[in-house]
Amino acid sequence: MNPARAWFESRSLRERRLIAVMVVLLVLTLIWAAVILPVRNGLSSSRARYTDAVVRLGAAQSGLTQVKSLQRRGPTALGGSLADVVRARADAAGFALASLDVVAPDQVRTSITSARAGALMRWVAGLEQEGILVDSLSVTGSGAGSVTAQLSLRQRGE
Repeated sequence: MNPARAWFESRSLRERRLIAVMVVLLVLTLIWAAVILPVRNGLSSSRARYTDAVVRLGAAQSGLTQVKSLQRRGPTALGGSLADVVRARADAAGFALASLDVVAPDQVRTSITSARAGALMRWVAGLEQEGILVDSLSVTGSGAGSVTAQLSLRQRGE
């Protein structure tokens, strides 16, 4: 340390002031780079994660409200057998069912060879609002904007 002190003391007053200012600026830069910048970036990242979490919470609560309202309504009387109701709803929506197999009195499997994806999803959503639940749904693109679908449907029970 003595050689550095001796070197510093051998400088003129103006040089010593410039070196002192340089050292202060160096220390401030190191503090900014090592402490302030990482903390600021961490806070920004945590704010973004918090906002994302709030949005996901709102969506989950909305979905929960919808599920609870469906549960309160109870089972819906379809006005016929499940197979007949599915066939009638498909005809009304303009879908030609390639097959419709009754698995159980409250469950059917069906396939649609050609449909527009958006129209198919609206039809499925309409079925679910009427009390017909989708156990499984497999949708495959068949080109030219149409899809094929295999569905396993069942009537909502108690």
